Amino acid sequence: MRRFVSGGLALKALPFLAALCLAGCMTQGGADLTAPEARTIDPAVAAMYAEEADGDFIVPAVDLRVVGAEYVRQEVALPANISAQPGTIVVDPDNRFLYLVRENGTALRYGIGVGREGFAWHGTATVKRKQEWPTWTPPAEMVARDPRAAPFADGQPGGIDNPLGARALYLYQGDKDTLYRIHGTNEPASIGKAVSSGCIRMLNQDVIDLYARVPEGTKVIVLPSSGAQVAATI
Repeated sequence: MRRFVSGGLALKALPFLAALCLAGCMTQGGADLTAPEARTIDPAVAAMYAEEADGDFIVPAVDLRVVGAEYVRQEVALPANISAQPGTIVVDPDNRFLYLVRENGTALRYGIGVGREGFAWHGTATVKRKQEWPTWTPPAEMVARDPRAAPFADGQPGGIDNPLGARALYLYQGDKDTLYRIHGTNEPASIGKAVSSGCIRMLNQDVIDLYARVPEGTKVIVLPSSGAQVAATI
């Protein structure tokens, strides 16, 4: 069954991986994020990713030619390797999917982009904080090496050009901020790829949808990764 739907992390994770996560919300690496795929787009799918007003901002329509058809939001049968309770978020980094588990063996499946360091960890965390149009503050090491980040050393306010996109879910283990986030992106072509460090990115329309469905306290499970697909996508 598949239909379109509208509207932990290890406690011993190394500190440098967490820093890379925060740094990597801005795309890095050599993957091609520009070449569109010639295909017919289902009007129902196009409607889900149309331009929309969101507070003080207008979220641009997604050019779905740069997003693989398998990565658009849809309801699917829950994969056999996932045995989570309804309401749980499950991240599958190898296949670039995020599942919101529902009743009766189904899930909402969203396409994601995964940071390169995201393949180095797995486990369980909790959404302890949620933010609309979050501020992005690059760490000092990124400011020093990346001229694109330097102007935002004191933080980039939320907005269309912000690499965290329209929403962010902050993942914690107990009271410890893991520094990993599920967030939006202003680069739709990065969905389905591993092109940045650390964080889990979603299309803005998708992260807005997910944000509205999950409360603080939601359990998040990140599945182990084989790492086998990383080299081909960076």
